[in-house]
Parts: sequence; C-alpha cells; structure tokens
Amino acid sequence: MTPTNSADQALDEALALVSRAPEGGGAGGHRAVAWQRARDAAVHAGAGVRPRTHRVPLADALGEVLAVSLEALTDLPSFDTSAMDGWAVAGPGPWSMRTGGGVLAGSDRPEPLADGEAVRIATGARIPADTTAVIRSEHCREAGTQLFADRAVLTGQDIRPRGQECRSGDLLLPAGSLVTPAVLGLAAAAGYDELATRPRPRVEILVLGDELLTEGLPHDGLIRDALSPMLGPWLTRLGAEVVGTRRLGDDPAGAAALLEAVTTSTADVLVTTGGTASGPVDHVHPVLRQAGADLLVDGVAVRPGHPMLLARIGSRDDGRHLVGLPGNPLAAVSGLLTLAEPLLRALAGRSRRPGYTAPVQGDVPGHPYDTRLVPVLLSDEHAVPLRFHGPAMLRGVAAADALAVVPPKGARSGQDLEILDLPWASGGCFT
Repeated sequence: MTPTNSADQALDEALALVSRAPEGGGAGGHRAVAWQRARDAAVHAGAGVRPRTHRVPLADALGEVLAVSLEALTDLPSFDTSAMDGWAVAGPGPWSMRTGGGVLAGSDRPEPLADGEAVRIATGARIPADTTAVIRSEHCREAGTQLFADRAVLTGQDIRPRGQECRSGDLLLPAGSLVTPAVLGLAAAAGYDELATRPRPRVEILVLGDELLTEGLPHDGLIRDALSPMLGPWLTRLGAEVVGTRRLGDDPAGAAALLEAVTTSTADVLVTTGGTASGPVDHVHPVLRQAGADLLVDGVAVRPGHPMLLARIGSRDDGRHLVGLPGNPLAAVSGLLTLAEPLLRALAGRSRRPGYTAPVQGDVPGHPYDTRLVPVLLSDEHAVPLRFHGPAMLRGVAAADALAVVPPKGARSGQDLEILDLPWASGGCFT
C-alpha cells in the first residue's frame, strides 16, 4: 500500500478517529476507543509515515513490498524455445533425421533446419530457424533415417514464441505488491538481481515488570515471563524485524531506562508489555508525557486487552511509534492483533488483510459494552470457541487457529463473526 496522505494528515485523521470514538467500558469511566476505530487509527498512523526504501538481493526481498513497479527487463522468453522434449521439424513429414547431437537447453544458436528435416530438441532449448513445429517424443516414431508423426502436426505447436509471457518494458507487478516466492522467480526470470522494496519495520521489545522469572518454576509471588519467548517470533511473523528484547524493572531505574529507550531507540516501533494502566508502578503514561508523545489510542473497548495504547513519538514524519501492550499474556495477544498488526502492515506498505466471517458454534457470552476476542478452532463449517480465554491464559490461544470478534452483549449460535487469523495459521508474512 502506497500512502496517499501526508504524515500530518494521517496523524490528524488518527486523532480524529479517536476523538469520534464512543466511550467503552472501563474502571472509573475511562474513555476507551471502540475496537474497530482503534484498528483504523493504527492503519492511518502507519500509512502516513514517510516510507523508507532500499535495494536488496532477491534472496533478501522475501516478505517485503515492492517500492517501485516491476517491469520486464527482457522479452520472456527471450528467444523461441521448445515447450517439450521431442523433435523440431521443418515442413511436412516424413522428415529426415539430422545425425549427430540434438539441440539442448543452453546451447549455442543451432543450425537452421532444411525443409523436410528434423532434429532432436530438449525442453527449453532454442528453436532452430525455419522450424515449423515441435513434435513430442511420444507422438512420433522412427523408421530408419525417417521420422513419422502419429497425429496431425500443427504449425507452431509446442513452441514458446519469444515474448509470449511479456515484452521488455511490460508492467509485471505494480508497486506495493508483496514479494512472495513466486515474485522472486518472476523477477529472476525477467533479469533482476536486486529489488527496490520497503524494508520491514524495525521493532524493539521492552518487557516491564519486577515479578518476572526467566527460568524455573514460579515461586514466592514471582511468575515466568511468558511474553519474551512469544512476542519476538510473533512480531517476526507479522513482518517485523525484531532488533532486540530488553527487560526493565518497575523501579525508578526502570522508568529512567524506559524514558531513554523511548527517546533514543532507532527502532520504528517500540512494543512495551505491562505498565499501561494507572497503578503506582505503571510508568508508560508518565514516560510518554515526559517524552512529549502524542497518544493516538489510550485504551480500547475490547476484552481482554482494554488498557492497550498507541503513541506517536517525536516529529510527525519520522515514523516512530510505541504500542503499549497489557502485561497479561492473552491481553497482550489482543493488543498485538488490534494495534500492532495493522500498524506494522501499514508501515511496511502492505494493504489490510482481507476480512472474512464464520458462523460460531454455540452461544458466546459478551461484555456489556466492549468487544471480546475469543480463541477459536476453525472447522469446515464453524468457528468453535475454546476454553481458557482469560486475560492471563495462553492455553486457549496456543490451540487456536484464530480469534473471533464477539460484539458487545455476545453472539448467538450460528451468527457470523469476524475472524482474525493467527499468523502461523494463515501463512505468516506472505499474507
């Protein structure tokens, strides 16, 4: 996706989306952005950033987006070639078989064929001048020095003429196209060694909290850090380049380190975990205020994940954002899919993933005011809700194919719900 708005316009639109959002639920009447409006704000924020581009070898372009259109550098094929193993023939048969070696792929220009002559030819080999057709090996027979066709021979059959697929200068793919394995093959065939692409957004992860263990069993009020092992691979699957993961404490030193990271990190996006509420050791809001950041989204009317946030750091066109995820694991997943994924896709120049729905199996309870994201298994016919979907639980999402978007007040069995694919269930960064 190529941005159509300036950075200033995009930020204004993102802020306008938030300002128009209705209030959601939340402690103390905290204003929360409606779930879909929060996603729209993330898209607008990313789309307005001045795009970066680079030139990379084909092997390094996979999963990135074309910064310029892909045009053919040569005709494809660049000469008339044989589409099959068989015989190149000239004129009507039977034909006299040329002695000596046949025509192989990659060989020099072959000698022209005389009328009534045939020569063996391999798939992909250059067609001799004056060839009428290629006859597949299984469609002809040899008798002495003569070649006979077992069926009618049509002029031009099994010959790929020069320029059949494209001519030099033809538009093969527009800018904004995702570089898939097939695109790499097409680019190589068209003569490219490098591609101009939009690089993956650089992401730094900051895991906040004094209660987190990096190994062993939970004990004495301490819990295992479930987010560090999960977030890096997840963000990579979303198309980001994860440049580092750091753990910061909840003490004043941790707050100072967070401020330094917010103001000096060279990453395009900072992703924090925890500290987004208003508790005594929740430092994200104070640090963002001290850094002069613009809060684009401050709380989302979604469960789990209500206290997530999205902020813009520094000037409006330098492309730096912070996504604040809640500390509970499934709530953090909700934040990833609500804010981080649409932001990263927009920063990478990728269009929104096409949405789809599926009928839910069984009634699904809803929150009185907020959207719910519920882990589901996808069958041929239904989205099947899974248990263990509390904010601190990962057991449900670990077994899930997707999250179903449940509207306020819930859904009835058979009701179509929007489905958010998990990145490993939907082809990851090639979607």
